[in-house]
Amino acid sequence: MSEMDAIGAAILRELSRDGRLSNIELAERVGLSPSACLRRVQDLERRGIIRGYRAVLDRTLLDGGFVAYLGVGLSHHTKAAQEAFEAAVTRAKEVRECHNVTGTVEYILRVEAADLVAFKHFHTEILGVIPFVSSITSYVVMDSPKDERA
Repeated sequence: MSEMDAIGAAILRELSRDGRLSNIELAERVGLSPSACLRRVQDLERRGIIRGYRAVLDRTLLDGGFVAYLGVGLSHHTKAAQEAFEAAVTRAKEVRECHNVTGTVEYILRVEAADLVAFKHFHTEILGVIPFVSSITSYVVMDSPKDERA
């Protein structure tokens, strides 16, 4: 684990809020000169702490914005079964996040689809035919009053 000082934490906080900040604006917000701030950001990028920059999209304006979280259980608890499942969901465009978790299921997926019809197609024709999938529990998102994913 890398040591993080208060300035580094402030840089990460500001860039998490707005990744499009100019270096000059970021420097002002964290109390550094622009050149020192740029060196710090480049160091955070080089060390892999900052892995990239993304646009946060409003899916409701693009393709309907149907979002669900799915708990997925596997019938076999082997490395091969996990690798096969992970490869399959990596290819599925509807899966925006895949997390291997502990508990009653092996995976939690965040799935985005245009609408309920598209979600049903994903559920039955894509996820439902992956080998070793033994259970699928869906939680449809009705609203997201707090969502800080970048």
